[in-house]
Amino acid sequence: MYDEVVVAVLINIEKKSLFTVEERIEMLQEVTKEYGNVRVEKFHGLLVDFARQQDIPTIVKGLRAVSDFDYELQMAQLNYRMSGVETLFMSTNPEYSFLSSSRLKEIARYGGDVSGLVPDLVLHRLIDRLRN
Repeated sequence: MYDEVVVAVLINIEKKSLFTVEERIEMLQEVTKEYGNVRVEKFHGLLVDFARQQDIPTIVKGLRAVSDFDYELQMAQLNYRMSGVETLFMSTNPEYSFLSSSRLKEIARYGGDVSGLVPDLVLHRLIDRLRN
């Protein structure tokens, strides 16, 4: 569909993340390095503004469940109204539709096995971070 994919990492000062923005960017760059057309960028503010500044015509959003669709549809319509940026929805493979970062962190925090649910690099860093 497009020659380049930009993975946009939000700088959200109100959210307490397990990994810093820089750590998340580093992991994303590492797990996508085999794809020559993937670029990882950080941004703050509105995603639609970032897309417009970067000349990105389409935002791709993954949907895990029907409950995601209602919220994301409203955002897509607002984004289009504000800037003309389109949103493309992709449904998640049912094998992974139950995943969320908070659930994965909780399982890993209590010693549960999350291997196969995240890339190996992320798995090792997740376990190391939760041990400390």
